[in-house]
Order: sequence, then structure tokens, then C-alpha cells
Amino acid sequence: MTHPRARGVSRRQFIASSGAAVASTSLAPSLSAGVHIGGDEVIKVGLIGCGGRGTGAARQALKADASARLVAMGDAFIDRLEPSLNSIKNSDVGPQVVVDEEHKFTGFEAYKSVIDSVDVVLLCATPHFRPRHLRAAIEAGKHVFCEKPVAVDAPGVRHVMETCRMAKEKNLNVVSGLCYRYQDAKRDVIQKVHEGAVGDIVSLQCTYNTGFLWHRGRQPEWSEMEYQLRNWLYWTWLSGDHIAEQSIHSLDKILWAMKDVPPAKVTASGGRIVRTDPKFGNIFDHFNTVFEWESGPKLFHSCRQWGGADADVSDYVFGTKGTAALQSHYVTGENEWRFRGRPSDMYQQEHDEFFAAMRNGTPINNGDYMCKSTLMAIMGRMSAYTGKTITWEQALNSQLDLTPAEYAWGDIETRPVAQPGVTPFI
Repeated sequence: MTHPRARGVSRRQFIASSGAAVASTSLAPSLSAGVHIGGDEVIKVGLIGCGGRGTGAARQALKADASARLVAMGDAFIDRLEPSLNSIKNSDVGPQVVVDEEHKFTGFEAYKSVIDSVDVVLLCATPHFRPRHLRAAIEAGKHVFCEKPVAVDAPGVRHVMETCRMAKEKNLNVVSGLCYRYQDAKRDVIQKVHEGAVGDIVSLQCTYNTGFLWHRGRQPEWSEMEYQLRNWLYWTWLSGDHIAEQSIHSLDKILWAMKDVPPAKVTASGGRIVRTDPKFGNIFDHFNTVFEWESGPKLFHSCRQWGGADADVSDYVFGTKGTAALQSHYVTGENEWRFRGRPSDMYQQEHDEFFAAMRNGTPINNGDYMCKSTLMAIMGRMSAYTGKTITWEQALNSQLDLTPAEYAWGDIETRPVAQPGVTPFI
């Protein structure tokens, strides 16, 4: 798929137009009359992308509504679909699974058949395909749960922005997989920040340091396309690199604290010093980024995936009156506060609110922040890959399209590992 090219867009235009047209988070859903499913009417659910996250999302969707039924599933590979189906069948929501042989779809076009079969679509496939899948679902008039990130390049983000405007016009739900926004403890600490508990924000820090993730190896019968799809984490065109695929959660929390006003520019570094084997594709294994806002604050962000190294997932907002620890849910300084109790299950909460919105006809559209957070991550990657300071306008209007020449089971042209100072910004 080649993404439609959007016109040049300035940062101020993006903030104004996306905020108005795509509007609001789950905390303030649209009050317009929505396309809804009333009473106890059965809601037909379809899953696209049957990995671990997709399997979990399907279970949470079914738990959210007793009349929901999983009726169709799609994945590039049948040997990914079947274990997912069996896992859901053998869980506490097993009686709500009614996927027959005719509604198991595989291959690059599987998403079309799933969409045609259902009322609600769970988009949990490899991130590269998100813009394509989301557009097809909204054009077909389906409600959508959309995992993060929503794209791997700027043309993809622009495409999703347009699709979310379409969803708004159709009163369709678009619920984002940026799940921290649905957890009560995170909502409370962010509210404290917005109410001024830390005073004026001076600087911010977030860290997403983890260990190694899975790798499925290579089989002699696999083509290069199949090999990359089965190991999609390690290819920028498929995952967006781990700053977008994983650390986007941290960036999204910071963006939320900044009231969804995106940064003006970023300067970053990164590279591969641990995962240097060719099997790790062309992504980096660490990033260090500094984002700057026009209003003055700077975000110091780092993320890495190194086996055997210390892990740290944390986010802080430093202000003139104190500090907010977003991940740990407390405020220190003049206005001390701590979340009491056990945080809600954010994965379940987002589906609970999603299905309630469908029943009530009050659609949720998370398009604004899911596009901004995705572009913020891509912007950091662009800066690290090129060694250049990248502005928000440059990132938004980038013409680098990572879409392959064709979707076919054969060879695929692979971009080399980026070299800062050598790799150009496009």
C-alpha cells in the first residue's frame, strides 16, 4: 500500500485541526448520536493479528460485554491463528467464541474478510499494516480497537489522521491501545499535574529500559518476506523500531502530561552496541532523545533493549512546586499526594469503556493523541537515524514511505542499518 500524500501541514495547523476534528480522549467522549448497538443485541467481534497482544485483546473484548461474540479471526499465518483461537476458547470467555472454519482467514488480504464479517474490529497486527487496516474498517462502518503505534512512518500517520476524521464524521469508535490513559491511577496523577500540583512544568524525564524480546529464528522454507514478518520486531518498516513499538507508552504519558501539545523539536542519538547480529534486522537497540517544547520544558527520554542490563520503566514531571512520578502515582513537594489502592486493569478498562460507548451511542475517538504520540516516537527515531535535529513540522511532512514495493512471499529489499550523519532525512 502506498499512503496517500497529505498536503504540507504546520505544527500549529496540526494541533488545531487534529484537536478539533478528532477531539478528545476517553475521559471526555463525544456526545453526538453514535452508531450504537443497543440492549443485549449480539456484538460480532473480529480479531486481526493473532499474536499475544491480539489474543489478550480478544479476551478483554469478550469480558467487556456478555453479548459479545468472537466470530472471525485473521492473521498472515495459520500457525499463529490456531494457537490464539485455542487459547481464547480455553479461557474464561470460551463460551463466547464461535469462530468456524469459514471464518479463519490468512494471508495479506485476511483483514478484508474479517472486517466484512463483524461489527467490531480489533486491530492487533504488525504496526506497518495499521493505516491500511484502520482505513478499511472505518470505510466499512465498523467500530475499532486500534493497537499502538498507529503507523511506522509520517505518510502512515497522515493517513491515520484522515481516517480518524472519517470515523468522527461517522460516529464510529476508535479506541487506542495506549492503555495507560485508561488506568485510574494514571488518570489521577495526570489530573494532579493538570491541576497544578507540581506548579509550572520545568522539565520531564521518561525511561523505558528492558531486556531482550523474542526472536523466532529462521526456517529454510521461509522466504525473506516471511522471515521478516515472523520476526517483525526487528525491521523498521514493520515495527517502527522499539522507540515506537514499545517506548511509545512512555512518550504518550509525557504528551498527556503536556496536555497533548506536541514538542517543537527533538535531538537524538542511538545505535546498536548489543544486538549487532544480522538476525536483529535493521533497528537500533538504544535511543537517547531530548524533546523541546515552545513553552520551554524539555523531555529527557531514553529507551533500550539490552539483555542482562538493569530494567527501568519510569516517568517524571518536574515543576516549580514539586515532582510527579507518573508510573508510580505520587507527587512530592508542596502538594504531596499518593494514589491509594490497587490500580485498575488498564487493558480491561479500555475495552469496558469501548463496549459501553457502543451500547450508549457516545463514541470515543482517541485519534488525536494516538497520532501525536506515534509521530513523536517516529520523530525521535528520525533524529537518531540521521543525527539531525528534527522539528515537528519536518517530521509531520516527511516523505519517507517504508512501504515495500509489493506484498508477496518472496524476496524483499531491505534498508541498511541507519548511520547518523550519513543516513539522510527524507
